[in-house]
Amino acid sequence: MPTDTEPTQTEPTETAQPQPDTGAAGDAGADRVDPQRFARLARGRIKGRGSPIGPATYLADRQAALAAMRWDRFELRPIGPSIGATVDGVDLAGPLDEATIDDLRRALVAHKVLVFREQHLDGATQAAFARRFGDLETHPFLAGSDEQPELVRLAKDAAVGGYENIWHSDVSWRERPALGAVLRAVEVPEVGGDTLWADMGAAYLALDDDLRALVDDAVAVHDFSMSFGMALDDAALAEARAAYPTVEHPVIRTHPESGERIVYVNRIFTSHIVGLDEATSEAVLAELCAQAEVPEHQMRLHWEPGMVVFWDNRATQHYAVSDYWPQVRVMERAAIVGDRPR
Repeated sequence: MPTDTEPTQTEPTETAQPQPDTGAAGDAGADRVDPQRFARLARGRIKGRGSPIGPATYLADRQAALAAMRWDRFELRPIGPSIGATVDGVDLAGPLDEATIDDLRRALVAHKVLVFREQHLDGATQAAFARRFGDLETHPFLAGSDEQPELVRLAKDAAVGGYENIWHSDVSWRERPALGAVLRAVEVPEVGGDTLWADMGAAYLALDDDLRALVDDAVAVHDFSMSFGMALDDAALAEARAAYPTVEHPVIRTHPESGERIVYVNRIFTSHIVGLDEATSEAVLAELCAQAEVPEHQMRLHWEPGMVVFWDNRATQHYAVSDYWPQVRVMERAAIVGDRPR
């Protein structure tokens, strides 16, 4: 009788022979992939394409830290692994004590984008909530609401299309760019018109060592005329240039509250990196700006009536999807004055 450890039949052994790579699903070519070698490749890039592949392992510590946070005055439901959370249990139109405001500020720094559903605020209440976090700025190039001049009114329809569909950080051309923004949905299309936000702290973690060493202490020039200046005649542009000269900000800023390192350049306001020749500056900016386009760094939101979103402009970039024309989309935004990036 054979024992449990004894084979009942001896199978002949063969040396595996190379098979042709036909490219068909399940063929022998797929069996020859070396998992360890592929893991090494996954930490790099596909040759000549600049596209990162493989797991975003650099987000693991951040996910763990967010999961460990506790909130006594409201509930948070994460939207993305590293960015975005829905806030439940807060009425923005009601009285909010300082402890709740402090917790919301802490949640903003942690999650970078806070989403409040079913709020149905008016402009005055929206502005009052935003002022709990600092002074509000008045935008020099975008029209404000009739009732609240600090609220930028972003009204789109068949005659006025949406042109915010490019990754950017608001007013980085200011000496003191906005700390954050409170955006209220006034009228939104049933389909389309989403907004995406990118975690630019995650973007920094994703940089390879050589690029990080190049930009860690670099500064870049930010210039409103790259976008808003296109709509001004020569006289108006000269007047605006006198009021808002170009400014230099760190390419990698340090968040003043969290200490996190943040990629702080964007496609529509950053002109060039100081000290680099034009070709090198353009190449480096392209690589840095492309980090906002990595889905692992993003969250996406479909707007609903009554929704309000509060985002940290120091740590994120955003992109308003312009796929709803000729439908109507009306939003109002309050921007909170921030500090000078360092």
